[in-house]
Amino acid sequence: MVTPHTDRPLALVTGASSGIGYELAKQFAQHGYDLLIAAEDAAIEQAGRDLAQLGTRVEAARVDLATYEGVEQLYGTLASLGRPLDVAAINAGVGVGGDFTETDLAAELNLLQLNVVSTVHLAKRVVKDMAPRGQGRILFTASIASVMPGPYEAVYGASKAFVLSFSASLRAELKGKGITVTALMPGPTNTNFFHRAGMDDTYAGQVAKRFNDPADVARQGFEALMAGRDRVVSSSLGTKIQGAVARFVPEALKAELHRRLSAPGSGPMKHN
Repeated sequence: MVTPHTDRPLALVTGASSGIGYELAKQFAQHGYDLLIAAEDAAIEQAGRDLAQLGTRVEAARVDLATYEGVEQLYGTLASLGRPLDVAAINAGVGVGGDFTETDLAAELNLLQLNVVSTVHLAKRVVKDMAPRGQGRILFTASIASVMPGPYEAVYGASKAFVLSFSASLRAELKGKGITVTALMPGPTNTNFFHRAGMDDTYAGQVAKRFNDPADVARQGFEALMAGRDRVVSSSLGTKIQGAVARFVPEALKAELHRRLSAPGSGPMKHN
């Protein structure tokens, strides 16, 4: 920890122990923000220490945002800081890959709790605080998967379609009220997402993720947020083209393309 600078803006970043979330927190730290970071794993503490080395004040909260109590605990930590929240980067999310006839129901229901329910829950809390001040920024991490069917990631893709729609709707409601809402839509990114989702043997988990670096995704997301944009597809040129073309491609074709990325065993390297 460093000495508090209460004149500095405050950013909340969830899912910040690694990957895109950590890189988003790093962006805020490098641009003069103090941080409240959250994740369910113990690595959030080390992430907090690392980010503090950038000269920012960091509060790290280990909470399970897939539960109602976890979101309330995080909001309680935020309230205890006694400071207005300038930015909420609602990034925490998880995937589940595989054939829907075989995937674990409990894992998919947990996915929905984290990706959808906690997103609404936390957004409700922070927006109600921002609205009376007429100031604030919200960044939702959606996905390029939000604009296409997601075979072999059916529940994940649907959850991100919800996040994208929710982001656009909230942005329209808050227009003219001093609060901006931005959706970050990364393509397959080189993080531990695919390993956690059980997708190490897929083309997306072996090849496609290499084209999108989490630091680049976070930088583009930060820049879009600061510019007040409605959404940003990130990070590689190929991903941006995919996002643009998706508006005109039939759903059946998009489903087939996604199937080739995410089907079990579609990766060139075989796993035992």
